[in-house]
Amino acid sequence: MSKEYPVIAITGSSGAGTTSVMDSFKHIFRREDITAQMIEGDSMHRYERQEMDELLQEYREIPGSHFSHFSPEANLLDELENTFKSFGSTGQCKVRKYIHTDAEGQQYKQQAGTITPWKTSIPEADLLFYEGLHGGYVGPDADVAKHVDLLVGVVPIINLEWIQKMHRDKNVRGYSQEAIIDTIIRRMPDYIDHICPQFSRTHVNFQRVPTVDTSNPFIAKDIPSLDESMVVIRFSDPKGIDLSYLLKMLHGSMLTRPNTLVVPGGKMGLAMQLIFTPMILRLMHMRDH
Repeated sequence: MSKEYPVIAITGSSGAGTTSVMDSFKHIFRREDITAQMIEGDSMHRYERQEMDELLQEYREIPGSHFSHFSPEANLLDELENTFKSFGSTGQCKVRKYIHTDAEGQQYKQQAGTITPWKTSIPEADLLFYEGLHGGYVGPDADVAKHVDLLVGVVPIINLEWIQKMHRDKNVRGYSQEAIIDTIIRRMPDYIDHICPQFSRTHVNFQRVPTVDTSNPFIAKDIPSLDESMVVIRFSDPKGIDLSYLLKMLHGSMLTRPNTLVVPGGKMGLAMQLIFTPMILRLMHMRDH
């Protein structure tokens, strides 16, 4: 962890909604005039799309195998740890980008599914902001979590996570439902072994719980809206969190445990602004002094 060059990480599974949380942080950065070096977790994939697809096909033919994008072997987790460590000590690191779509690739003159070359991070960054699968990873190959100053988990209940993933992968990435379900099944052992444990290391967790029936996520026609949800917010250490102020500002919220705040889904964005703005400003204050 670094007081001079803070590292903030949002960690969550594919389809968890980490991108929406990232947008809330971007809003805070703009409002508070903070320059952030952004890193997407996909940029730390070890393989480009074609090579990964070939490997997945090979592993499908091996009984009992569960190699997936969640697997440590499929990601440069030692590189991710070094990236956080380098930024925390110098304010500089290496960055690159995974190209998801052809439209996105036009800017970089690369095809979808490829990864741009490494380059040096922006020189004037106040902090590093990561959003992806492994921001709180700890394992024999790397300890990413120890270099993070603010670690946030985004964890919808599993059926909602699957609904969000299926809608995104079908409508945005063009995958079939059968392919998406196969991916979910293949990833489950790594989800249990490498994704879930991260949420015990987070400083704040956001878990969205729908208030409509999602018991069969594979037939859902739409994603439950924020107004059809409640959000469970868990603080690892509530000391320094003005819970009475949050209860006052977030109409309809309640405390269910001394460290757990539940808010209406439509208030999630406001809750993030109220919770994370003082945390980020505190990191900036420590950096400046």
